[in-house]
Amino acid sequence: MLHQLISLGSRLAGKNKLSILIYHQVLERLDDMRPGEPDQEQFDWQMSLISRYFTPLPLGEAIERLQAGTLPPKAVCITFDDGYLNNLTLAAPILKRYGVPATVFVASAFSQGENMWNDKVLDLFEQADSDVIDCEAIGLGKLSLADGASRRQLAYKTIGVLKYLPVQERLEKIAALYAANGDIQISRKMMSEQEIRQLSELGIEIGAHTHNHPILKGMSPQAVREEIAENVRLLESWTGKQVKSFAYPNGKPGKDFDEHTVEVVKEFPFKQAVSTEWGVSRPGADLYRLKRFTPWDRTPLKFHLRMLLNLIKH
Repeated sequence: MLHQLISLGSRLAGKNKLSILIYHQVLERLDDMRPGEPDQEQFDWQMSLISRYFTPLPLGEAIERLQAGTLPPKAVCITFDDGYLNNLTLAAPILKRYGVPATVFVASAFSQGENMWNDKVLDLFEQADSDVIDCEAIGLGKLSLADGASRRQLAYKTIGVLKYLPVQERLEKIAALYAANGDIQISRKMMSEQEIRQLSELGIEIGAHTHNHPILKGMSPQAVREEIAENVRLLESWTGKQVKSFAYPNGKPGKDFDEHTVEVVKEFPFKQAVSTEWGVSRPGADLYRLKRFTPWDRTPLKFHLRMLLNLIKH
């Protein structure tokens, strides 16, 4: 009954509004170092709820209908960023079970067995077998790892220090952190080109997300152009399909991309580009600055309520 009432409220509040949800991973089991990522059980009930109480649409179709004024009430799109292997192995079967379409934005540089830089940091702090971790290489000194909470807190502090560095400098500093803290074994987390093709063949749209996942603001237009062009070239060669959608790395307007970035993105034949600014899209929305949102609540009722609140607030 409560879900039916929330659904009615969403229908009224969600008229002519598109919710685009953003995910990165679906984990086999919950991970204390990645508290914002759902496990497969949570993602299953989330997609069950989406399929039952909302109208899930492919991203391109949803944007066309938004522009045409034919968007159904409670319209929602599912998107993933980066190109994690579990998008194929865990998320895709659940999406298929409930008939929910999705778009996965892939950063192509990580298709040869290399993990995302932030995962390298998280794995380092999680697996360090000492109570102290040496972070001299990034100016943080030697940090005490008292418990799981401190490991997570310090790992995200380190990510904050590294996030806005140029790609090569960031990688060099991470390599120095690993060299200073012993041998850490990490498993492959990103899809290979064959797995990206397999995901595409399942009917999931593959979107562009740059090659190296840099922060685009402050980069020269030519450097931005090269990042996107290489990404598109590889993705289209792997899937045999045109890349029609783009997601800005990190995705905060004004901080991670700016007007100059958007102008370069418009040079490519993308139909739409998404950010990580929270909210919904209305008729007349800027198609190159589309907003996204995901409620990270751990119960179906709270998840459903926050979906409604996002529609009301925006």
